[in-house]
Amino acid sequence: MGRLRDRLKDRESTGGPVGHKAESKQRYKMHEKLVSIGDDYWIENEAGERAFYVDGKALRIRDTLIIKDVQGHELYKLKEKLLRIKDTLNIEDGQGRTAATIKKALITPLRDRWKVDLEDGSEMEAHGNILDHEYNIESGREKVAEVSKKWFRIRDTYGVEVSPGQDAALILAITVAIDQMAHD
Repeated sequence: MGRLRDRLKDRESTGGPVGHKAESKQRYKMHEKLVSIGDDYWIENEAGERAFYVDGKALRIRDTLIIKDVQGHELYKLKEKLLRIKDTLNIEDGQGRTAATIKKALITPLRDRWKVDLEDGSEMEAHGNILDHEYNIESGREKVAEVSKKWFRIRDTYGVEVSPGQDAALILAITVAIDQMAHD
């Protein structure tokens, strides 16, 4: 009985039904250009099971997207910054604290680069072909996620592969934020 309890505890802390950290590479299916304010949809894992819910809310002053787990708990909230440059978006955690700030860093005809400042002072960078959903998210020299259309052959769909040990919900929130900002 003790071993079963320990295994369940491990699953909860590393991406099992309760947690949201990936213990092995996980792929999620995203819907291209459907992420807009007022739209709601499910992010599915590669087996087609519902993994996270994107709740698009149109509020009076700001537009907000909320990432929820399958139980409906708010994990991250994406908010456009007011009175700042248009290409900045904040991601708040479930307690309303800023978890990440995303800024468009560089745009060239063949390659885009986005900077992600995390609340702990570390940084991530997304670079590649953002509009075609073919890019990587890296922390230093470590790839934390890959975004690509190659895993799913469904029209208007792309995949996000999250590396082990990463907060899948945060990586997906970053991907949704970049998609939102790139297509506005």
